[in-house]
Amino acid sequence: MAIWRIINMDKLTLDKIDDFLRGTAFLGTGGGGNPYVGGLMLRQELEKGFEPKLIKGDEVGDDDLILPIANMGAPTVLVEKLPNAKSAVKALRKMEELMGKKATALIAAEAGGINGTLPFIVSAYTGLPVIDADGMGRAFPELQMCTFGVYGVNCSPVIVRDEKDNEMVVDAENNHASEMFARVICMQMGTKSEICLYPMTGKQMKETSVHHTVTLAYEIGKSIGDARVKGTDPLEGIVDYFKNSFDKRFCKLLFQGKVTDLLRETTDGWARGEVKITSLTDPNDSILVKLQNEFLIALKDGKPLAMVPDLICLVDLENAEPITAEDVRYGQRVNVIGVSTPPNMRTKAALDTFGPVPFKVYDKFIPIEEIK
Repeated sequence: MAIWRIINMDKLTLDKIDDFLRGTAFLGTGGGGNPYVGGLMLRQELEKGFEPKLIKGDEVGDDDLILPIANMGAPTVLVEKLPNAKSAVKALRKMEELMGKKATALIAAEAGGINGTLPFIVSAYTGLPVIDADGMGRAFPELQMCTFGVYGVNCSPVIVRDEKDNEMVVDAENNHASEMFARVICMQMGTKSEICLYPMTGKQMKETSVHHTVTLAYEIGKSIGDARVKGTDPLEGIVDYFKNSFDKRFCKLLFQGKVTDLLRETTDGWARGEVKITSLTDPNDSILVKLQNEFLIALKDGKPLAMVPDLICLVDLENAEPITAEDVRYGQRVNVIGVSTPPNMRTKAALDTFGPVPFKVYDKFIPIEEIK
């Protein structure tokens, strides 16, 4: 049995990138944008010899300026309308101008998908280190759905940019309003924008982040990769990892089957829909997974198997490669995995922001470990 612990990973190097990308796809729970695209951009910078520096949250000063960088839009669009690193850098510089000081470090707004890689890409252009943390520990579709905001950081100002140098600054009355106005702007930019948001001090970052999520992504990906090399079941590699890692979580297989029906459409700036997965052995046994960019709830006969903010991840049945919402296809054979979230994502304030009730998928939150 592998005993996992925090690896002293102070740099993201070429030999780690495949495992890291696989882990960001897993933490994306279907959303966050396809990490393959961000991986191509990041690999290009690493092949030039750049090695982005990764630091822990306690390595910055309390008064330092920490800036999250992200892509905003529908994952289905990001496959065709690629992120723009220079646009993200310009959003960063605009935020520094508004704050009246230079940033000390970058941080991911979300650990999942392409937004897990974007800070490293921007780091290649700016030389700024990336903090081993984020504001979700996964991916969520809306800007206010972030631990930064849950615990007191103002989302505004939000810098919204596109590759044509169109730029808007959103300064809204609250975090939900920031999402509402920024979403409209993003849609006008083609449902894909680079954004800089939640400007915060080092002290705020330390108190509100989900920490060690870059390491978490890398180790999840490595657990899958190592199982493949050893010829063991990659699914067991994932479950074993969460049982024995530095960040112990409840993790279990929710369902195994084949995608037999799929509804997916891009509306109001999001990818929405549902996936029906039918058992490989019993055609009358199936579950339904609902999505809004990310997989939100898994239902069997109308009863939940898992729900947000806990993670619901679809992985390939044979090799456990994570499957994003835009890559789900009819006929795919998949394992559906559920993973619990950290305590700071299960407080009342957190659940009031990104629990099943705000998403309107269930009337209360039930932790995955309590669902029979």
